[in-house]
Amino acid sequence: MVDVVQDVAAAEGSTSLFISAPDGLKLHLEDYGPQSAPRAAVVCLPGLSRTCADFHELALALAGDRQNPRRVLALDHRGRGASEYDRNPANYTLPVELADLIGVLDSLEISRAVFVGTSMGGVLVMLLATVRPTVIVGTVLNDIGPVIEPKGLMRIKNYVGNLPTPRSYEEGAQILRQLGALQFPHLTAEAWLQQSRLTWKQTGDRFKPTYDPGLTKALGEIDLERPLPPLWPQFNALAGTPLMLIRGANSDVLSPETVEAMRSRRSDMGFLEVADQGHAPLLSEPVLITQIGAFVLSCDTAALHQQGQVA
Repeated sequence: MVDVVQDVAAAEGSTSLFISAPDGLKLHLEDYGPQSAPRAAVVCLPGLSRTCADFHELALALAGDRQNPRRVLALDHRGRGASEYDRNPANYTLPVELADLIGVLDSLEISRAVFVGTSMGGVLVMLLATVRPTVIVGTVLNDIGPVIEPKGLMRIKNYVGNLPTPRSYEEGAQILRQLGALQFPHLTAEAWLQQSRLTWKQTGDRFKPTYDPGLTKALGEIDLERPLPPLWPQFNALAGTPLMLIRGANSDVLSPETVEAMRSRRSDMGFLEVADQGHAPLLSEPVLITQIGAFVLSCDTAALHQQGQVA
């Protein structure tokens, strides 16, 4: 069942949809552009504690392209953004959220899409390739690969659910700047303020994270003394469709060594390293939006070649 709600406050050019997950929990996504666009849709999946708002500028650009408009769907994972929080934090796992993603695709009858996955969102795309490969027309992996560096995972584990509570968005910007200055040394004050608005939500005079604090329980079960199993089989499942990798030059999650190993397996993989940014590069940057737009357009041509429709 798909419930449609006009979202006046957050997303110009989009409509809020609420879709029931397989277990009945309500999942939120923003739907941009014409539903009847002939080209493959773009599905955007945010990172662990992030929301669909991270993709707003990118979605507007892709949906509003005069020559090649397309439908763009940006999802809030369960327990994030406007999606319902799960009463059982043990459900904040990759298998459950993969089932959520497949449920969304089925509900909206999305049979072909280019996927843009930031961090954990990219992991979900790799997992999707092992169970529903035909839906993937192309993939953009934003600062994520088959090997996740323990140092970066430790940093994420330490701040998710443990950020100080700000008394204003301006104070939140200062908190984020203190924590993230090494990864993003040249972000402007305006950009840090925008990140603050994407990290907390204000209810009355109180500020809360844009994710369920119960998410920390799922992270707490990760044993950093034991390396996470690499996802090379899942990465290899993306073979046969276009692939673009974005890395923040200061990233502590995706190492240069992993990038080289990915490139050795996929010599055709597009690669873009973003200077002065860490994990994960901001997809609101005009240069990145242009690069992703060109890649998405190339996926259409590649899909036609694969179907034998282009000589």
